[in-house]
Amino acid sequence: MLRPLFESWEDHGPLRAMFVITWMPVGGAETLLAELVRRMDRSRVQPELCCLKRLGPVGERLAREVPAFSGLLRHKYDVLVLPRLTRLMRRRRIDAVVTVGTGGDKMFWGRLAACAAGVPVICSALHSTGLPDRVERLNRLLAPLTDAFIAVAESHGEYLARHEGCPAHKVRVIPNGVDTQRFRPGRDGVVVRRRLGLSPESPVAGIVAALRPEKHHELFLQAARRVLRNRPDAAFLIAGDGPRRSALEQMAQRLGLEKAVRFVGTREDIPELLSAIDVFVLTSHMEANPVSILEAMACGKPVVATRVGSLAETVHHGRTGFLTSPGDAQQIAHRVLELFADRRLAVAMGRRGRDLVLRRWSSQRMVRGYEQLLVDLYRSKCRRLSTSAGRLEEAPVP
Repeated sequence: MLRPLFESWEDHGPLRAMFVITWMPVGGAETLLAELVRRMDRSRVQPELCCLKRLGPVGERLAREVPAFSGLLRHKYDVLVLPRLTRLMRRRRIDAVVTVGTGGDKMFWGRLAACAAGVPVICSALHSTGLPDRVERLNRLLAPLTDAFIAVAESHGEYLARHEGCPAHKVRVIPNGVDTQRFRPGRDGVVVRRRLGLSPESPVAGIVAALRPEKHHELFLQAARRVLRNRPDAAFLIAGDGPRRSALEQMAQRLGLEKAVRFVGTREDIPELLSAIDVFVLTSHMEANPVSILEAMACGKPVVATRVGSLAETVHHGRTGFLTSPGDAQQIAHRVLELFADRRLAVAMGRRGRDLVLRRWSSQRMVRGYEQLLVDLYRSKCRRLSTSAGRLEEAPVP
């Protein structure tokens, strides 16, 4: 049952919004959530963070800035998470809950607890498309409890409606965004190259992505080997960490790439790292709207990426970069070599890419989108409450 609503938004003041996620390792969705929470206008929305398991490195930093809670889900089959989470939402007098991530425990327990606590506005933000992240049957059954399913790009929204059981009339598109002041051209990449042991003259291609199967770093390594046949002076950077690191390092050795490829791990200095590369590459099997590509484009870097998910909305083939067939190492190598050889083309693509991010993919636009959605949904609930109350007053006394 909904807890009492104010009759109008103006009577209420800023909404208390709780973002529910499993935990916050270093990753694209987690970085976006941190950016969103930090930048919200506190006169409209006061954000809080709930990590069902542990905070994680990104969550620990965010906990210094906003109310943060963790440790509510003790193990995989811990059904007592429901009363714990319900009590927390009631105690914090939460007005809106946003579960962050596609499927899983956060989407299920977060929405169920919000309903049990009488939270007026319930949303789910889905940041990925396809395997391994799916909206499972139990989560699809909770669609009637959900006011909005948030997609990160237009084609992603269409996918959610067609393939993930999200009612089309409840799908809202709020494009991902990046801080275009932090991610910008103009930094001197020579210093970063020197630290990494790279020649200032070497052409460099790089990828920034968690080392997980769906990112398909194997394809990046296969393309690197092909590039080296034509440009033996080339170098390659792999930023990120994850369960595939050991296997990928072994693969690089088998392919004879150990001198050309640098695994630099998780980095806090991504803008500086991007300044050291000439071409940004993404080789994923699946994507929605990856923040790493937006960051690279904001830094004025041309992109070579697989044609998956909604990447065609950001990587405009032949203008901001090149799209290739998924799994085709030869195509990727060919496009990387083309950009290495034609500096004028690379610079022009990078400039157009940044212009596109400034127009459509800034963090300011993303934050305003979330704020407006939560406020509009709450206002809608207030209007329905007011209308229902008016009808009760007008009803004749029997």
